[in-house]
Amino acid sequence: MGKIKVTNRDNGVVGYTIPDLNNLHRNFQPGETKYLEEEEIKSLRNAPGGEYILYHYLILENDELREDVIGTVEPEYFYTEAEVKKLLLEGSADELEDCLNFAPVGVKDLVKTLAVDLPCNDLQKRALILKLTGFDVNSAIEIKKAGEEEEEQKEAPKRKATPIKTERKVVRKSVATTAEK
Repeated sequence: MGKIKVTNRDNGVVGYTIPDLNNLHRNFQPGETKYLEEEEIKSLRNAPGGEYILYHYLILENDELREDVIGTVEPEYFYTEAEVKKLLLEGSADELEDCLNFAPVGVKDLVKTLAVDLPCNDLQKRALILKLTGFDVNSAIEIKKAGEEEEEQKEAPKRKATPIKTERKVVRKSVATTAEK
């Protein structure tokens, strides 16, 4: 079968350790793709939490192996960032609802992140996200705006006057180390 293309769909780091493979530890950065041996993927499935990681956070690009390892998946399993953006900006509320009902956790996380970052201006879609995930897009956008405004207001202080000159000299003392004492 050769190496299998595996991609981290999540916007966070996904990592795992496989005890059966000499405690192999692997991390995927957000959006990172790696090519893994079939043996590693099957061993991950059998490791604690491995099947959950494979279904919710990693995309397996081999139909036969994916079917063997995690079973049949819904179309939302394959959603990429581009497809989620299109869904939020152009898709119907019904399409978004199906996505939130059938997608893996990694896709749902992407929906929440992009709804704030784009932002998604459809109030019906924002309400659906709140209802089905508990995530309040409206509040998150307000918090993001407040943080951006606060950053804009923070400027380095500038002197308004010349400092008063003093006759003091700065003397630097060297601190003796324990070895020198």
